[in-house]
Amino acid sequence: MDALNLTLLIHAAATVAMGGLIWFVQVVHYPMMALVPAEAFERYERVHQQRTTLVVGPLMLAEAVSAAALAWLCPPETRWLAWLGAALLAAVWASTFGVQVPLHARLERELDARALRRLVATNWVRTGLWTARSGVALWLLRAA
Repeated sequence: MDALNLTLLIHAAATVAMGGLIWFVQVVHYPMMALVPAEAFERYERVHQQRTTLVVGPLMLAEAVSAAALAWLCPPETRWLAWLGAALLAAVWASTFGVQVPLHARLERELDARALRRLVATNWVRTGLWTARSGVALWLLRAA
C-alpha cells in the first residue's frame, strides 16, 4: 500500500470515528449531563474530561496529521477535497478550543445550567462539521 492510500485509510478511519462519536456525545452524553447531581458535578466533569481526552486525543491527532498530509499527497483532481476537509477541520478545532473547552472549564468549577445549555447548543456546530468531514473523507477514499 502506498503512502496516499495508507493516509486516506487512516484519515477516513479517524474522521468517521470522530463523526460517530460526536453524534453520540451530542444526542446522548451532553444532554444527560443535566442529570448529574450538583454536588457530584465538578468531579464528574473533571473525570469526563480526562477520560474523553484519552479517546478523542489520538483520533483528533491522527485526523489532523493525515488531513495535513492529504493536502499535499492527493493528486490535483482531488486536492481541492483534501483542502476542503482541512478547512472543515480547522473550523472544528476553532470551535473545540474557542467554545467547548472554555465551557468545560467553567463546568469543572461549578454546575452552571446556562453553560451546560450553551455546550449542548454550540456542539451542533462540531456535529455538523464532523458529519461533513466524514462525507469528504469517504469521498476522498472512494476517489482514490
